[in-house]
Amino acid sequence: MRLYAIGDIHGQLELLKSAHELIAGDDAAHGGGGTIIHVGDLLDRGPDSRGVVEHLMRGQAEGRPWIVLRGNHDRFLPRFARQPDWIDAGLGSGKHWLDHPSLGGAETLASYGIEYDGDHARAHAEVLREVPEAHLRWLESLPLWHLTPRALFVHAGIRPGVDLARQSEHDLLWIRNGFLDDRTDHGPLVVHGHTVVDHVTHFGNRLAIDTGAAYGGPLSAVVFDDAPPQLLTREGRALIARH
Repeated sequence: MRLYAIGDIHGQLELLKSAHELIAGDDAAHGGGGTIIHVGDLLDRGPDSRGVVEHLMRGQAEGRPWIVLRGNHDRFLPRFARQPDWIDAGLGSGKHWLDHPSLGGAETLASYGIEYDGDHARAHAEVLREVPEAHLRWLESLPLWHLTPRALFVHAGIRPGVDLARQSEHDLLWIRNGFLDDRTDHGPLVVHGHTVVDHVTHFGNRLAIDTGAAYGGPLSAVVFDDAPPQLLTREGRALIARH
């Protein structure tokens, strides 16, 4: 089975559509039947988080073979709707999602037609009115990982030495220290986003695919089939840098 993986999207709907088109062309050229895995962070920072959610929900409803994993940013909006004072333990600043401008929460609200003015109570009321309940439930239901014979796909990474079934949600969505600097064999190749790299990079035991779409970088797509993982480009498949 051919697999494709797409890095962190962060509200960049047009980049997502372009990545899907690139994958469709490659898949058709190789006989079709490929599955696309999105490694999370659908929301925040970019201009159209709502559009990204609707695009992915619609594709799944139409039966497209799209797997969508949960990223740390994908918890903020539904948690705010259910528990407006909640602060994610992964935020070292201890600040609320909407009080931390670099997180991009205001951009997500704007995509739903909500102008954030610093008033949490007003924003919460508008979220309950403007954000479809179906979007919130879909975001809350996203899986944390997807395991295949070729690789383990996850948003941030894993805690080395811990069985997959015992991994904490916090680590799967937030981990950096203890994972990025670990060179041990995890068994399957771990394919992840969360930590931005200049270009898709193979570190031997892991493959980093978040190339900074949130900050003006590309949204990268990688193919996994009988050959080693390769980057999809407009010119065709390309070798991936190794570190």
